[in-house]
Amino acid sequence: MSQHKQSILQSFSPNAEAYLTSPVHSAGADLDLLARAAAALHQPIVLDLGCGAGHVSFAVAPFAKEVVAFDLSTSMLDVVAATAKERQLLNIGTKQGSVEELPFEDETFDLLLSRYSAHHWNDVPQALNEARRVLKPNGKVCFVDVAGAPSPMLDTHLQAVELMRDPSHVRDYTKSEWLSLFQAASFQSNIESEWRLALEFSSWVARIGTSAERIAAIRSLWSGAPSEVHTYFKLQDDLSFEIDSIMISARRA
Repeated sequence: MSQHKQSILQSFSPNAEAYLTSPVHSAGADLDLLARAAAALHQPIVLDLGCGAGHVSFAVAPFAKEVVAFDLSTSMLDVVAATAKERQLLNIGTKQGSVEELPFEDETFDLLLSRYSAHHWNDVPQALNEARRVLKPNGKVCFVDVAGAPSPMLDTHLQAVELMRDPSHVRDYTKSEWLSLFQAASFQSNIESEWRLALEFSSWVARIGTSAERIAAIRSLWSGAPSEVHTYFKLQDDLSFEIDSIMISARRA
């Protein structure tokens, strides 16, 4: 296993329960949008890529024939399986693996979903190629993720803060980067929705287990940032802030 994948496991496996109960992850209008995408299809077979604690799988299960919750962390998958059983969502199954090497046959799924996972992926182009391979012709993809900031200065601060908080962070891609990535993988894509996501600082760092040293580094980075950065991210005295989130929809040509 690569060192990056080990970093992902170190960040998320010990904190699986925290992601199950996290208000940021367990609620949101974007979950309703993803559920509607499933409801618009006739009993789809759904793949939830980088499922984490399973909130997307839980949201779409009532509208799906089958949902496969897929993640690198077996600890996350254990939480998903236990919660699905508790909620009587019997059409949810789990599968462990890497998004860059999906262990599924070609043209298996009608709908591929991913929420706040792709910014941890080391090779997004390869993951999208794999997504296209396992998706049925005319199948649909919906990704939700943090968006990169619209200027180099803003984006540099965002990526730095994200990396300080979580060493497994790779990149928050901008809207144009996402559209280019999907186009390169032979998808027809568009930005479906955009919104601002408020993050309360103390719970944001506690959820992933950020060390005291890294929290101090984030404080230093924010305090030294230009006023334009403070204004754009609506930085508060307690270091709570806002980020851009987007939903990308795509179809396999």
